[in-house]
Amino acid sequence: MNKAQLIDSISKKTELTKADAKKALDAFIETTNETLKKRDKISLVGFGTFSTAERKARIGRNPQTGAEIKIPKKTVVKFKPGSELAGFVN
Repeated sequence: MNKAQLIDSISKKTELTKADAKKALDAFIETTNETLKKRDKISLVGFGTFSTAERKARIGRNPQTGAEIKIPKKTVVKFKPGSELAGFVN
């Protein structure tokens, strides 16, 4: 499912116009981005938790040449599914 399909589905399930559903989805994405940028987490009970984690700097290998390369530290986004979401999938 892509963003347009998600907006269409939200619109049908909530009886919002597609424009309003797009605004709601965009607001959710923007708020999530701002929260994660501050290194806070978002917990949606039953759905899951968005958080950030710090990956340490490490030495890797170039797969083509085999030469060692330095991989810098990096902040990554993590998602841990909630029990309800995991139950739907299984």
